[in-house]
Amino acid sequence: MTGRGETLLNVSDLKVHFPIHGGVLHRRQGTVYAVDGISFSIAAGETLGLVGESGCGKTTTGRAIMRLYEPTAGRVELNGVDLAAIKGRTLRHTRRQLQIIFQDPFESLNPRHTVGHIIQEPLNIHSIGTGRERRRDVAYLLDRVGLPQTAADKFPHEFSGGQRQRIGIARAIALRPQLIICDEPVSALDVSIQSQVLNLLLELQAELQLSYLFIAHGLPVVKHMSDRVAVMYLGKIVELTDAGRIYSQPRHPYTQSLLAAIPVPDPAARRRHAPLKGEMPSPINPPSGCAFHPRCPLAQDICRREAPALVQKGAAGAHLVACHFASDAG
Repeated sequence: MTGRGETLLNVSDLKVHFPIHGGVLHRRQGTVYAVDGISFSIAAGETLGLVGESGCGKTTTGRAIMRLYEPTAGRVELNGVDLAAIKGRTLRHTRRQLQIIFQDPFESLNPRHTVGHIIQEPLNIHSIGTGRERRRDVAYLLDRVGLPQTAADKFPHEFSGGQRQRIGIARAIALRPQLIICDEPVSALDVSIQSQVLNLLLELQAELQLSYLFIAHGLPVVKHMSDRVAVMYLGKIVELTDAGRIYSQPRHPYTQSLLAAIPVPDPAARRRHAPLKGEMPSPINPPSGCAFHPRCPLAQDICRREAPALVQKGAAGAHLVACHFASDAG
C-alpha cells in the first residue's frame, strides 16, 4: 500500500443497465440494474478495494471503466478526461494509461499465441519501439514477473495457473499504465500461490507508481492490498472508508455480516456480528427503499420506503455509509 497523491480516476454516478429482450418479436421485457449510480475516486499511488458478493456489480464496474461495457449514465474521468465522451484515436491513446488483469488467467490469454506475442501485442497496437526493442521489453517483463525469458516461445497451456496470471500481469504493465483494474486476480489460484501474486502486485505498485482498483470477493485479500475499501451491494456502494476502519469499525450491517463470515482459527471465539443470511435479490427487480432491507437485522419501515444516501458518518476521517441506522450499527 502506498501514500495517496492527486486524484487519478473519478467515477461519478456511474450506471450500467442491461436491457432484457425476449419473445418472438424480441421486445424489451426488463432491465438488469447491474450498476445503479455509484461514485468514488482513486488517487495516484492508491489502491481502492471493491468488495461484495457475486452479482453485486463489481466486475461490471471495472469493465465499464475500461469501456468494455458502455456506461448507461455517469462520468468516468481519468486525469480529468471523460472516457465515456471520447472515441477513436483519442480513446486508444488515453487507454494506454488504463489496463486490466482478468480473473481467469487461462481464458484471458489467447491459446494460439506464444507468450512473447501476448505480452508484445500492446506494444504492437500502440506502435511503441522497434521490433528489437519490443522483444527486449518482453524479456524484461518476463524477468520482472518472475518467469524465464525462454517462456516467450511457449504457449499458455504449458504453464500453471499462477504462472499464467504472471503473464497477464506482464501484459498489463507493458505500456507502463497509471491505473490497473485487478478483477479478482487471485480467486482462481491455489491459496499457496495467491500470496506470491499479491506480493508481486505490491512490488510493481511501488516500483512503477501504479494505482489499483482491486476487485475481490473476500475481505481478507482486500485488507492486505488496499488503502481504502468500498463495499458494494446490488449495484450500489453501501460503505466506503479506510481499510483499517472498515475492519475495526464497520458501520453498515452488510459489511458487518461479511466480516462475520470470515473464518477464524478459534472455533470458540465469539463473533461481534451475525453472519449474513438469505440470498441477494435479483438486479432485475431490486427491492424498494434500501436494497439490503430484506436481509437486514436492523430494517424498519423507513428502510422499505426510502433508499438511504451514501453520507458521512462519524467524526474521525472520511467514512461514508448508506444506512438509515448506521450510527447504531457501528
